Amino acid sequence: MPNDGHFLGENGGDRNMINIGIIGAGRIGRLHAENMQHIPNVKIKGISDVMIAQMEDWAKEKNISIVTDNYEDLLRDPEIHAIFVCSPTTTHAEIIKKAAAAGKHIFCEKPVSFSVEETVEVIKEVEKAGVKFQVGFNRRFDPNFKRLHDLVQQGQIGTPHILKITSRDPKPPTIDYVRTSGGLFMDMMIHDFDMARYIVNSEVVEVFAQGAVLIDSEIGKAGDIDTAVVTLKFENGALGVIDNSRQAVYGYDQRVEIFGDKGAATADNCRPTTVELSTSDHVVKDKPLYFFLERYSEAYIEEVKQFVHACMDNESVLCSGFDGLQAQRIAKAAQESFEKGVPVKVEF
Repeated sequence: MPNDGHFLGENGGDRNMINIGIIGAGRIGRLHAENMQHIPNVKIKGISDVMIAQMEDWAKEKNISIVTDNYEDLLRDPEIHAIFVCSPTTTHAEIIKKAAAAGKHIFCEKPVSFSVEETVEVIKEVEKAGVKFQVGFNRRFDPNFKRLHDLVQQGQIGTPHILKITSRDPKPPTIDYVRTSGGLFMDMMIHDFDMARYIVNSEVVEVFAQGAVLIDSEIGKAGDIDTAVVTLKFENGALGVIDNSRQAVYGYDQRVEIFGDKGAATADNCRPTTVELSTSDHVVKDKPLYFFLERYSEAYIEEVKQFVHACMDNESVLCSGFDGLQAQRIAKAAQESFEKGVPVKVEF
């Protein structure tokens, strides 16, 4: 039976504690594990990875009792209430379906899958099981972007007219990563597609994507692009533009502006300090934070806290499987638009 907020305390456990199992002990899986050490009412009961033998000392240091290379060991454990899916995207759908059938709440890193049809099927299985399902679009939990969202909801800028999102990485990923990433639109810009829906509070109905290989020719040889600009049309009539680059030499560039008939609101880059030096020669301030884990450190913690809250208090998650699906649909349309060189309607 699905856990409904009253599951805590079954099997002799603490009613005020949620036991977590983490599937995938790569960079993101370990980050969540580190963060959970400092979140009240959370215990990491188990962790699974195909290369877990190399991480046994780390897991022991974190007081994780179950360390296994078979994720189904976590699903079979009746004391584990929720599963974090941090494994490669190609494994997500199968794991989510099995976790849902086992009555576990599920947090899954983006994207849910590389196939819209597969994600639709996953959501059906999760809904049938009656468990919580949150997708890891961490930027929704960044205090700057949440503030933009709240200002729009409060009517502070009036009716939204134009959204501008800039998202540029400090350095390209490895070519091995590029080959299995699903492409720039599904891997990188999918965060911005979710942010667009979140800020404007309207569905994207059409996209026009243009892209190029301007940074590393090897990325092109691997079948991807490293630079892209996408224009968006929203259901409510607003327009948007997103620009992505795999390399901004000055740091991790993350900016959003929303403009409406009563004003505009902007979220600027985060920097190590807010100090700005002005002299007769120049005006200087710190470069943007360089690493995405550093830039979004607060957001990564907050998304876990909100997921735990949803599970323990039987509340709705703040980034649902449907949100993951919609961003994936936009990414699919953007890829098609890029390949065909024409605007493409987003299928719903």
